Amino acid sequence: MSGWDKQESFTISGVGVNNQEASLTEINFPQVEKKFGEFLRNFRVDNNYIYRDQLRQNVLTKLFFIEVDIAHLISFDEDLATQIKEKPADILPLFELAVKNMATSFQIVSEVPDCQVMLISNANTVNIRQLDSTYVSKLVRIPGITISASVLSAKATHVHIMCKDCRDFKQLTVGGGITGINLPRICLATSNTLGETKKCSMDPYVIIHDKSKFVDQQTLKLQETPDKVPVGELPRHILLSADRYLTDKVTPGTRVTITGIFDIFQQAGKNAMGASAIRSPYIRVVGMQVDVEGNRRTGGRVFTEEEESEFIAMARRPNFYEEFANSIAPSIYGNSDIKKAIMCLLFGGSKKVLPDGLRLRGDINVLLLGDPGTAKSQLLKFVEKVAPIGVYTSGKGSSAAGLTASVIRDPSTREFLLEGGAMVLADGGVVCIDEFDKMRDEDRVAIHEAMEQQTISIAKAGITTILNSRTSVLAAANPIFGRYDDMKTPGENIDFQSTILSRFDLIFIVRDEHNEQLDMTIAKHVLGIHMNRSAHSNANSDIDMQKMRSYISYCKAKCAPRLTPEAAEKLSSHFAEVRGKVRQMEKETGGKSSIPITVRQLEAIIRVSESLAKMTLSPLATERHVAEAIRLFNDSTMNAVNSGQGLEGMVGNGNKDEVNRIQTQIRRRLPIGSRITERNLRNDLENQQFDPSSINRAISILIQKETLQYRDRRMILVRIGA
Repeated sequence: MSGWDKQESFTISGVGVNNQEASLTEINFPQVEKKFGEFLRNFRVDNNYIYRDQLRQNVLTKLFFIEVDIAHLISFDEDLATQIKEKPADILPLFELAVKNMATSFQIVSEVPDCQVMLISNANTVNIRQLDSTYVSKLVRIPGITISASVLSAKATHVHIMCKDCRDFKQLTVGGGITGINLPRICLATSNTLGETKKCSMDPYVIIHDKSKFVDQQTLKLQETPDKVPVGELPRHILLSADRYLTDKVTPGTRVTITGIFDIFQQAGKNAMGASAIRSPYIRVVGMQVDVEGNRRTGGRVFTEEEESEFIAMARRPNFYEEFANSIAPSIYGNSDIKKAIMCLLFGGSKKVLPDGLRLRGDINVLLLGDPGTAKSQLLKFVEKVAPIGVYTSGKGSSAAGLTASVIRDPSTREFLLEGGAMVLADGGVVCIDEFDKMRDEDRVAIHEAMEQQTISIAKAGITTILNSRTSVLAAANPIFGRYDDMKTPGENIDFQSTILSRFDLIFIVRDEHNEQLDMTIAKHVLGIHMNRSAHSNANSDIDMQKMRSYISYCKAKCAPRLTPEAAEKLSSHFAEVRGKVRQMEKETGGKSSIPITVRQLEAIIRVSESLAKMTLSPLATERHVAEAIRLFNDSTMNAVNSGQGLEGMVGNGNKDEVNRIQTQIRRRLPIGSRITERNLRNDLENQQFDPSSINRAISILIQKETLQYRDRRMILVRIGA
């Protein structure tokens, strides 16, 4: 595979091998090396000798490697490309020798070390779970996420050994990858340096490290991407061995496409000696394509001209905003503002890097808080499917380490390694966290930094590092009492600290309202889906899920809108107005708002405005976009701040304190287990000068809390709970 593989011809018996294998084993090594030299010297694209120029440039900067596109090799000599795919471990050393010879011919440096050839390929990828024994020793291309990376170690390429008895020196060449070398058990010299024949003892050789040659080597662990894992199965991973200039190119959480040789090695351990024919697979990396910002967001996709023209035509439709919002979870009735907010989350705003190096996130976080049975989990599941990169997790089954990163000990080397969690693996996508309120407080605190700074800082077991988690968070939670209580303030309903609430750009309170007309409409909608699911969903859905995913990827890759000066002016005046309203409200109620309105909320409206502009491929976020963003913000976060304040409208002429006094009076009046007619209870309370509308409200609240219960055709009230 590499420059330290043994450079010598070999032959094997042709018995039992087919013609193709025979042709590949009967390699004319000098001729193959000569062909590679011709390819490096003569291959050109539009009169540019790209490999000759690339190698000269690299040697001038003391970088002794070259990146070769296999597609260029195919166009130059198809047989050569076939040989490198079928027998890469034998052919690549010849390629590297040809590169070294050409680098020496430049006469730029006095001595040229072994050069490295990195391969770039656009061949079809093979998933990790598809790798089997037929791929052994072949060149493969595999996509995945790096979940751990070891520290660099020194790998010997040429080992200098000396016999303890006769002082005879030998130079041994070590193969590439994880495989090591066994020292000879007996002395290889027939006589010592004085010409005397001498019998040396068994195992006489020791390694002279000062005269040996070493290169950097790193072990990585590659895991399947979440979208490739079948439902109900654990994601699989495979070991990677990278050396020289391919080391230190990725960190845990990076999405990469690896080109390498599928190889096997003897695993160390108790059973290694007894199972010599059983080998563990790994990949010797010969090329690494890291998915950069644009590629990561599009999943590495390249869009055709037909797709681009179709997407541009979609963006120019006059009613495209409503059309796209209706296509989000079409089987769920209503919730139009929530769907529009989710649409903004999928597109995201524009990430900014300030001149002082400070980064401002462009990803939007949304919290859905409300009653059970309002399709919150279904919305989360839909977003996981439609987002180009999506990870779904439930709060009770998620720990801080599972969401962020964990430090584990490698069983073979006993070194500490870092493995990324859900928010690291979803870098560039969306994390959907269901049952957000069921998470432990210490686990919830772990994602504070990931939600705002979009990094995860680790300081465990001597490992201090920072991982990227550039993700949007879509969370769903229930209130403290299971159902949202209108008589209580948001702070009493929401069991979250202000620190986590301020990190959500939009907070929706989803209520299950009892409305006969609405209930009939929802019932008809649900029955229509159950009776004729496909026809009903297609009638409501304008854009199919695959097209939505492609369009989101395209917009993220091609568009990064900015605010116009007029839109910025409108935003600043609106923010000052909102802060004034909240200040006045806090002064009247005498307490702090549980949902804080800070500069983060101003940035939230900016991000939503940018995402609305990005959805139509507009380079500027105008006043129209800002107006819609302000409307969404008022209908979500500001509505949540104001809930529980305007109780007069819900209670009639009564107020919150009066309703609470009535509840206390009823509890005193009725011991547990006692019965009373509703008419008598109302008369007693009205005689105490309580308002009838407040009495109605108090009785309904106690029935909702299961403190009271109706009996005998709703004429008798029974006290059943505390």
